[in-house]
Amino acid sequence: MAEKALALRLADQMLHYWDERGPDAEEVAAELRRLHAVNAELLEALKEIMSWEENDEMTWGPVARAAIAKAEGV
Repeated sequence: MAEKALALRLADQMLHYWDERGPDAEEVAAELRRLHAVNAELLEALKEIMSWEENDEMTWGPVARAAIAKAEGV
């Protein structure tokens, strides 16, 4: 199984270890989880677009490949 994403680990840790957490802790954790989900959706959409053969040769192909690599930490 893949390691849990850093944003999700940070959200969990913040709620677990923040002793005197106020309403901000839960709000920040929820936002980290939301941003992680949005990022995952965008990455999947970009991969789908790049899977179309003709797109690999378009001028934005290298930019898209670089964005995918950066998002995956490659």
